[in-house]
Amino acid sequence: MIYSCKSINAKVFTFFATFLFGSILFGQTQKPVNIIFMIGDGMGVSQVTSAFYFGDGKPNFQNFKFVGLSETSSTSDRVTDSAAGATALSTGQKTYKRAIGVNKDSLAIPTILEQLQDKGYKTGLVCLTSITHATPAAYYAHVKDRDLHEDIALDFIKSDVDFAAGGGLKFFNKRKDNKDLLKDLTKKNYRIDTTSLSKPAAGKRNLYLMARDELPNKVQGRKDFLPEATQMALDFLSQKNEPFFLMVEGSFIDWGGHANNAEMMVKEVLDFDKTIGVVMDFIKKNPNTLLVVTADHETGGASIGKFMEKDASGKQKEVKDKLQVNFIDGQHTAALVPVFAMGKGEDLFSGVYPNNTIYHKLVEALKRSGVNIK
Repeated sequence: MIYSCKSINAKVFTFFATFLFGSILFGQTQKPVNIIFMIGDGMGVSQVTSAFYFGDGKPNFQNFKFVGLSETSSTSDRVTDSAAGATALSTGQKTYKRAIGVNKDSLAIPTILEQLQDKGYKTGLVCLTSITHATPAAYYAHVKDRDLHEDIALDFIKSDVDFAAGGGLKFFNKRKDNKDLLKDLTKKNYRIDTTSLSKPAAGKRNLYLMARDELPNKVQGRKDFLPEATQMALDFLSQKNEPFFLMVEGSFIDWGGHANNAEMMVKEVLDFDKTIGVVMDFIKKNPNTLLVVTADHETGGASIGKFMEKDASGKQKEVKDKLQVNFIDGQHTAALVPVFAMGKGEDLFSGVYPNNTIYHKLVEALKRSGVNIK
């Protein structure tokens, strides 16, 4: 009997010791999750659909298992703009149209990029428009109106973003106040390239300003800037095995909708889908990563429908093996936009919810990996 009690006590001790040691070990080895957030500006369900019918082969969109829908209104308008839309995504608070990183009372509010910097994360931004444009700006700037590009550029200097690639050179070196912000950035340990996506310098922050304003769109001949810059950002931000946050914008899907230019819209969606593939390849090698793909709003009221052409008698006739893109107008719409997720925390993103909820889902995914930013 005495022997039995000792055995039981020993087993109990061993169990709790193993549990405690395992818990400590788990806490030590648990790594903060990387966040890659991709925004297809103006990308509604029909824009995504175009990748299925106008691309070659299976689109990367088809690889997502967790999909949701997001409602995009702002506090001032049912139909939002990119500034309010991106601010809701970056801060978790809906705000008024044209607002960048401020709430409905025009007060600055922290962005997820800034909050993760405080937790030791590396940060990056990749876009096709000016780096001071509404969507990227909503992750580091705090101004009352999106058109204050020169003020936004000043906020970029304070942002300490580790890697940024896009356009907008003129807002840094051809300013109304005659300041040369490139010199100020150099003093803050930035390596700046305005001509090519050259290899980033280790031990420095890297900024690529590849156009005076926006880059060319795909119809104008842009090559693979978006997937290449995204790959470069991933390689740079992950090189020391530190956690990072990267926002990538497919900027010109929106512009194709505004112009009712089906060719432009489709080519930009396919370019964005190709970039998603780059990120998915990264996740395969780095599974401690969460990818979320969504939009700030839909543009153009696009639909994918019947292809019609005139027959010999002049009557409109459907061509059954072809499709065409139709637009309602050249404006933003209130249509729900898709949300795709892959990786750590992907299960959080199913359902239908307001756009600012996406931020809180990111916060929850981070919390699961031991990162508390609120």
